[in-house]
Amino acid sequence: MTTYDDRASLTDLTAVVERVRGSVEGVIEGKPEVVRLSLTVLLAEGHLLIEDVPGVGKTMLAKALARSIDCSVRRIQFTPDLLPSDITGVSIWDQQRRDFEFKPGAIFAQVVIGDEINRASPKTQSALLESMEERQVTIDGKTYELPGPFMVVATQNPVEMEGTYPLPEAQRDRFMARVSIGYPSAEAELRMLDVHGGVSPLDDLQPVAHAHEILKLIEAVRAVHVAEPVRRYAVDLVAATRTHPDLRLGASPRATLHLLRAAKATAALAGREYALPDDVQALAVAVLAHRLLPTAQAQLNRRTSEQVVQEILQRTPVPSDGRAPGGHGAAYGQQPPRRL
Repeated sequence: MTTYDDRASLTDLTAVVERVRGSVEGVIEGKPEVVRLSLTVLLAEGHLLIEDVPGVGKTMLAKALARSIDCSVRRIQFTPDLLPSDITGVSIWDQQRRDFEFKPGAIFAQVVIGDEINRASPKTQSALLESMEERQVTIDGKTYELPGPFMVVATQNPVEMEGTYPLPEAQRDRFMARVSIGYPSAEAELRMLDVHGGVSPLDDLQPVAHAHEILKLIEAVRAVHVAEPVRRYAVDLVAATRTHPDLRLGASPRATLHLLRAAKATAALAGREYALPDDVQALAVAVLAHRLLPTAQAQLNRRTSEQVVQEILQRTPVPSDGRAPGGHGAAYGQQPPRRL
């Protein structure tokens, strides 16, 4: 657990989060919760899937997040003719050296933007599986480590759109959270016309944080404590998806791990050294829903995965947050909360 001796450094890191948040919100108008979830996934060492209809700013959000951090950024435009080697890289015979030379693919970056990921074939989509889970690439029996921090921010259109392929279940499971941007409010759309009408705000966007600062933030999030009742609550929520009659595929143990990591990041962003059941509840839909497969009957009844997760949240008993009369979470063995 992070101690009070580190308070000065953690205070400095608070400014990093606020700078990145302000930079992204300057581009994405009227969507503070979407930006906050994106930062949560970044600090929780996860990958983000942005799903929505065309034209609502999916790629803009991914680019704004990537450009706000001074690190290597690569963009992959997924198309039906994209090959797996275009993503991971390929070994090419060097005539002078008379040996194979590895040419890294687009995945060798700290922030990888996968634009319209579901317009490529499932074979090409699967090229990301090892990279997203193990942060490495294996080519011709040799393993290459990816730089840290490493995050894939992928956008996709709804599967009903023409020319799209559904993501394989194994790949959806590797995305920590899925977010939908949605249409902006009338006021936000008016502001967007003023800001975006002449030039793109991305043109003037400068990095406001360094990669090593993000790595320190990730270390601070790892130190957030999760008490036994909160861990058990997360396990109960995930286990309920595996037995629900409206689901033919529930969430995996990886989903439980992602839910806890995201809850720790949320607690840190709220200035706490400990996670609460509220943190788990707030993230359950974003972290679990995209991994679930409804039954055919549930689809006929227009039951969505999000509705099922909400129902599970209502039915699963919530542990007490363990707060002492002073409101400091003393029953979880924590120090008084402070801003991270």
